[in-house]
Amino acid sequence: MFINNYLLSYLWPKNNPSFKFRVILALSLLITAKILNVQVPFFFKSIIDSMNIDWINTAGLITTSIGSIILAYGITRFGAVLFGELRNAIFAKVAQSAIMKVAHNTFVHLLNLDLQFHLSRQTGGLTRSIDRGTKGISYVLTAMVFHILPITFEISVVCGILTYNYGSSFAAVTLCTMLAYSIFTIKTTAWRTSFRRDANKSDQKAASVALDSLINYESVKYFNNENYQSYKYDLALENYKNSSIKVATSLAFLNSGQNLIFTTALTTMMYMACQGVANGSLTVGDLVLINQLVFQLSVPLNFLGSVYRELKQSLLDMESLFALQKYPIQIKSLENAPNLKLIKGGEIKFENVTFGYHKDRPILKNCSFIIPAGKRVAIVGPSGSGKSTILRLVFRFYDIQQGRILIDNQDISKVDLNSLRELIGVVPQDTPLFNDSIFENLRYGKLSSTNEQVEQVIDKIQLRSLINDLPDGVNTIVGERGMMISGGEKQRLAIGRVLLKNSPITFFDEATSALDTHTEQSLLKTIRSIFKNVSNTSVSIAHRLRTVADSDKIIVLKNGQVLEEGTHYELLDKENSLYKELWNIQENLDLESELIEENSKLEDELEKKRT
Repeated sequence: MFINNYLLSYLWPKNNPSFKFRVILALSLLITAKILNVQVPFFFKSIIDSMNIDWINTAGLITTSIGSIILAYGITRFGAVLFGELRNAIFAKVAQSAIMKVAHNTFVHLLNLDLQFHLSRQTGGLTRSIDRGTKGISYVLTAMVFHILPITFEISVVCGILTYNYGSSFAAVTLCTMLAYSIFTIKTTAWRTSFRRDANKSDQKAASVALDSLINYESVKYFNNENYQSYKYDLALENYKNSSIKVATSLAFLNSGQNLIFTTALTTMMYMACQGVANGSLTVGDLVLINQLVFQLSVPLNFLGSVYRELKQSLLDMESLFALQKYPIQIKSLENAPNLKLIKGGEIKFENVTFGYHKDRPILKNCSFIIPAGKRVAIVGPSGSGKSTILRLVFRFYDIQQGRILIDNQDISKVDLNSLRELIGVVPQDTPLFNDSIFENLRYGKLSSTNEQVEQVIDKIQLRSLINDLPDGVNTIVGERGMMISGGEKQRLAIGRVLLKNSPITFFDEATSALDTHTEQSLLKTIRSIFKNVSNTSVSIAHRLRTVADSDKIIVLKNGQVLEEGTHYELLDKENSLYKELWNIQENLDLESELIEENSKLEDELEKKRT
């Protein structure tokens, strides 16, 4: 039922009279083409019967009446083809618009699905499902309206003509042929369906392996695992090959069986027609008419078989697409939800929040704290304590199981989702960049930004020297996932995006943890100089405590709960402080790293002097 309604919505869209007119016109042309097509054998019969005369007395010249029939035969035959082609041309816009609309709707639906859905799916498989599904819907729309219905109409007309002109025996043979042909086609196609489904799964698996391997190209090279990735890819291709062989061999069986059924019917009807000519009840023209009608019937019958096969395959290809469309959007705004309005300037409050990515394994447990508006607040703690989870919850990538999250005393689950996310800027640990220019990646923070605004941000994030050194300047392509630029440069682009977005609440999710000490300090200096005089709420999720020691407030998490909070010095003065313990450990490690780095430099200098 879902498939029927789904297809009907694209074939007969509401509030689009031009599309409906095109469909009706195409159907009218279709019926006209089929009527003309059935009329062709009658003109051929008339020509044969008219030629059955004594040509000696006519001086070997074709009479005007015969010439008119021949002309009508040619015009009718051409007209049937012409109207059929006009039908295809008129319906093309409907079919292509349907493809575009379903692809658009699926893509938008995928973007609106929650983060958990995307983390549990392979991107290659999703893109392949969309590709096959959108192609399948074009065929299904065309097949349902312009093949199955017209074929049924043409067969009904032919059966009616045979019954009316030559008796029920010819119609009975025709009807039995159709039944046998249809039953054999349906049964055999159902048997072949599993082969096609296996082939689709293997094809999707191969696409996913290929995409994963190419995206993680560096990891493959680092560990010399080219052969392993090739093995995984070849395994999927081997399964696809075996399934495809089964599809091809079963198709040969289907075609042979269909041809046997039709040939048997044709032979039977030709024998009956010849018997009629022999006993004088039929003319030679009738024999030709029956032969033409039966042969004319073979075309839609054979096409019906192929249409049914392709229709089944297209529906299989569309299964995953339909499943994506039906997947519920978990994170969305309530109906008529009001926009989030900043009254206090962006105060964030967690009230007894409990959340877990799996319900039986909570990450945050009855967690409560306040991030004051306009202050620089840091959230620290051991790995797995729930630091990054806080950002995901405030941004509503996930909804909490218990408690409330408030921004300026407004429950974020009850306000408009877009208005919430517009007010939050994020500098992530791993900056996702598009395979586009530096300029366009920066402007992605606010697509309405002018060229002058982007240029100003480039100066603020101190990327001007890099851009001046590049041959293409700001038009330099950063490569897939930004692989053509360094980690520090990627993070500066991330900061630039947030500056353009100009949100009153900013999250730094371990924005410098993946960088070396020198680059980290340089980037921190840039961040502090940029946000020094900005009165927005700044939240830093950090692992390295040295990077957030100057925060107005530090919240220490452990096992999903707030263990302690205060300023850097307040936490250091506190006895049995986890923050103090973590600080001492990191300071000793940092000191050891600095000593090792200094010794390494001294050894290099001595080595140079020796040489």
